[in-house]
Order: sequence, then C-alpha cells, then structure tokens
Amino acid sequence: MMIPSEGELFKKILGPAWRQLHPDIQARFDKNPLPGKPLYYTGSLSELRCSRFGKLLGYLSMPFIKGALMPYNDADFPVDIQVYSRQNCPSIFKRRIYRLHARKPVMFTSFMSESAKGEVLEYVGMGLGMKLVLEVRDGNLHFESDGYFWELFGVRVPLPDVLTPGKTFLCHRNNSSNQFDIRIEIRHLLFGTTFTQAGVFREVTP
Repeated sequence: MMIPSEGELFKKILGPAWRQLHPDIQARFDKNPLPGKPLYYTGSLSELRCSRFGKLLGYLSMPFIKGALMPYNDADFPVDIQVYSRQNCPSIFKRRIYRLHARKPVMFTSFMSESAKGEVLEYVGMGLGMKLVLEVRDGNLHFESDGYFWELFGVRVPLPDVLTPGKTFLCHRNNSSNQFDIRIEIRHLLFGTTFTQAGVFREVTP
C-alpha cells in the first residue's frame, strides 16, 4: 500500500496546474509521513479573530469539534503542527496545538482524504467535513470549500450554507524553502467574515 501524502492527492486533483506551484511548495507536499514518523512544523499566528456570530458558533460546536472553530481573539502566539499517517489508512492527519495567551493549549485534529469521485474531503470531527476545491494562483496554493456535509454510515448529507460557519478560503503562500504563510478566512453568506487566522510556519526536525 502506498504511503499517503497530501502531495500525491493534490497532484492528481490539480493535474497540469501542479507544475505551476512554486517548487518549494511542491517539495513540501511531496514528503510522505511514514506511520510513526510524522512531519513537524512550528510557527506563530499573528492573527486569530472571530466575529460575534463566529464566537457563538465556536462555543456551540466546542463539545463536538473542539479547536475547529475557536471562539477567541488573540495574536502572536505559538502553534505546533504535526502531519502524520496511520498504518493501512489512506488518509492524512493534521494535528495542531494552539498555545494561546492566558488559556490552556487547544488541540485540533483533522484528516484529509479522497472520495470515490476524486474529490478532496477534509473531516473536522463527528463526521462533519467539507469538500475542497484547489487552485494555483501566482505559484501559491489556494483552497476553497465547496459545501459542508455530515457523514452518517458512509453517506454524506449536505448541510445548507446558512447553517454552516461560511465558505472557507485558505492560502498557502511560499516564503522560502523552509518557511510559508497560511491565511484562512471563513465568510458567511449573511454574517460576513466569521473567522480569520494568519500565521507563518517552518518545518522542524524532531
């Protein structure tokens, strides 16, 4: 069984557009985390913001998907990321530890996989997830959500947009061979921007 990597999945989804990515980004995603040998990244968030509606959603969802929607406003705090695989599992897992000021660290784990239709799916917990559309712009990698769903017994049930946090926009922008920026914005159809995260990261050797 092939060891999974985000790069293999992204190459398949992007097709020829993969070659338009900055070579540093290609190399970064080409790394396959062996089971028991995760990849480590560290950095800091310069911005963590949520609107009043986002704060409400964050607190309501915390018992189910703690960390996916953080109902806090903070800045300039460390974040550690671990990317790993599991034996005989095609998914790629990403664990983030947010070390906010004056709060206990918040840990959030999601995993990414390919659907039978060749879609990129990211699951955030309790069967909740979103379909992601990938695009390359100016050599950087962009993700946009294309609908949220709740998966029950292998069946994906679409969620109405108005009942979700909003459309997710993520940009992975390259700075150097060992440093990159991440910016995430979630924008609701009625309530505007609900969540924002922005930070800079680098790969570290354990």
